[in-house]
Amino acid sequence: MRNEKVYKLTLTALMAALSYVVFTFLQIKIALPGGDATSLHLGNAVCVLGVLLLGGVYGGLGGAIGMTIGDLLDPVYIIYAPKTFLLKFCIGLITGLVAHKIGKISTSNDTKHVLKWTVIASICGMVFNMIFDPLVGYFYKRVIIGKPAAEVTLAWNITATSINAVLSVIAAVAIYMALRPALRKSGLFMTIK
Repeated sequence: MRNEKVYKLTLTALMAALSYVVFTFLQIKIALPGGDATSLHLGNAVCVLGVLLLGGVYGGLGGAIGMTIGDLLDPVYIIYAPKTFLLKFCIGLITGLVAHKIGKISTSNDTKHVLKWTVIASICGMVFNMIFDPLVGYFYKRVIIGKPAAEVTLAWNITATSINAVLSVIAAVAIYMALRPALRKSGLFMTIK
């Protein structure tokens, strides 16, 4: 049992590092009015992939920690770090609930079943993000930070978040479905309960 816990923590740290790198260095930043910015990135794909491999809590923490560190080290995004942590962790919890508690993807040997529930779970996590990232971001900018241009940036944030969501679902599902047989064969695949 101890080795499984160490393995989960190690993979959580790896997912945090991957989400940080993908979010920070492989993003297309779009400057917005008022000194704000949004970006196209696949950081959410790493978060979802981590959840599919590790479960909602560990995978969600990996994605949340990595992208929060990315925010903390970027002068434009630093003020959004608390929002990022909360939302990315919620992506993990929602995706994990659907994938592992409802779809039971880690215990199934039926590839079609696993693919179906992997897609459904990824979409659920990303739909949550598509709705709540712009809304919480708007509330955060308008009420907590007091940025008057929050309305102007809302449409850009919705568009970027939607594009990120579609790309993240495709990438996370494709990578998970490719990794799953290799992890099973090597004995490194984890059963999430």
